[in-house]
Amino acid sequence: MIAAKVRSDLALLGKAKQILLRWRSTVSPRTFVYLDEWQHLLDQGPDVCLAVAVEDSERAAALRQASPLACLLTPKERFEFLKSWGGAHASQ
Repeated sequence: MIAAKVRSDLALLGKAKQILLRWRSTVSPRTFVYLDEWQHLLDQGPDVCLAVAVEDSERAAALRQASPLACLLTPKERFEFLKSWGGAHASQ
């Protein structure tokens, strides 16, 4: 959902970079490794960044735990996603 939103508005990547800057002043230094990786991915452009964001790997799963992209959804979008995800996974 986030990848589609970013593809339709690439300016959102600039907002993600601003989020990373803000987080650097508030998070534990142990998180910096993830923030550094996201900065590197964002600097490489939307194709590389979004490929990792949706990748099915341990590395991508770990990065998603500290993803500035998650902050790009509105509360309504986040609620709709969680609602649909929960319904799809309730029977598993």
